Amino acid sequence: MFTKIRASAPLTAHSAGRPPVAVEISPQGVLAAARPVARARGGAGDSAQGNIYAFVPLSPGALIPGIEEPNLRVPEAVTAAIRSAIDEISPRSRAVTVVLPDTVVRVFVLDFDSLPAKTAEALSVVRFRLRKMVPFEVEHAGVSYQLLSQTESERKVLAAVVPGPILAEYESAVRAAGYEPGAVLSSTLAALEAHDSLGAIMAANLSARAITTSIATGHELLLYRTLDLPEDPRQRLSEIRRSIAVASAYFEDKLGSQPRTLYYAGVQDPAEFAASIGDPDLEPALSVVEWTSRPDEGVMTALPQTSFAGVAGALAGAS
Repeated sequence: MFTKIRASAPLTAHSAGRPPVAVEISPQGVLAAARPVARARGGAGDSAQGNIYAFVPLSPGALIPGIEEPNLRVPEAVTAAIRSAIDEISPRSRAVTVVLPDTVVRVFVLDFDSLPAKTAEALSVVRFRLRKMVPFEVEHAGVSYQLLSQTESERKVLAAVVPGPILAEYESAVRAAGYEPGAVLSSTLAALEAHDSLGAIMAANLSARAITTSIATGHELLLYRTLDLPEDPRQRLSEIRRSIAVASAYFEDKLGSQPRTLYYAGVQDPAEFAASIGDPDLEPALSVVEWTSRPDEGVMTALPQTSFAGVAGALAGAS
């Protein structure tokens, strides 16, 4: 559905689809998932059920996601967690889809009058536009784009960019663990592929450090907004509520109706999250549902309260 991040050269030779193994790397730990052999050829799925999962926790401070400083503060611990989690699910492929924290990826919807037909030339045009939009060097950054829609006079493009040194950190950790990055996605862009509805959806992806709100309809991304959250619990809750309110207002403005459902994934229990953002004055009330259900089968290790939508969505595009 949405885009994979690329360095100066494509990250994968799997032209028919992404690898049947995905790994999400976060401050909490490493969540690995694989599609069983019997399902791998059956096309995309829309839930976490039926996959095989393993989780290996990380010590606090081992990984601090961001775009300004090195993320892997204890690289050997991250590498060991990646190796252990993926080995546990006994992958049949050395290539894996790597799911990154939203806070290290910048995502934009860009408008162009036209774009070159050749991918390399179009990518250069996208890079040029991004130069004034991100606070880091773009020339050697990981960049990818996807054409969302086009008319005779306009091309609407989804672009994702991550600083080159940050992308290299994660890729190096995966390779040191004995695997190869076959594709790279942000957590929320991956999660959006876990929902195959052509209707409009509003979603929230909550991590320990940030919240990403998004609105998608069909194959078009209307809103993608990542907000770093303060450590103070009251300020954190206030910012989360504000993010949901902004997304709700944008949904109504763009689509002409109030959202009734919020698809949620994250480090907080869905019921607790729903109670924390609840507003009795809202009409109609916003119903919070799990973006993808917590897996009740194929679990190789104890799973924490976390988002499964990223790896489930990454596997939805597996070959």
